[in-house]
Amino acid sequence: MATIRIPPVLRAAVGGERELTADGASVGEILEAITAAHPDTRTQLFGADGQLNRYVNVYLNDEDVRVLEGLQTPVSGADTLVILPAMAGGGL
Repeated sequence: MATIRIPPVLRAAVGGERELTADGASVGEILEAITAAHPDTRTQLFGADGQLNRYVNVYLNDEDVRVLEGLQTPVSGADTLVILPAMAGGGL
């Protein structure tokens, strides 16, 4: 099972957990397992097109999955996924 680190903004949707574990052969399968177990996370993680929400960054062992194979990036049981919401700021 892979370990998934949950950001504070999503913790309420996963029962306050800082980390979860999930089975899956790819990043997409792992994220689908999370949304199946915690449906309130679906709109946070995925856009209407089923792709990773553009405001969410997912890292596999410190590597952005968007520069790997996206949702099809292979995952092993020893891997760690980190979900980070994209931060936006504005000027004054």
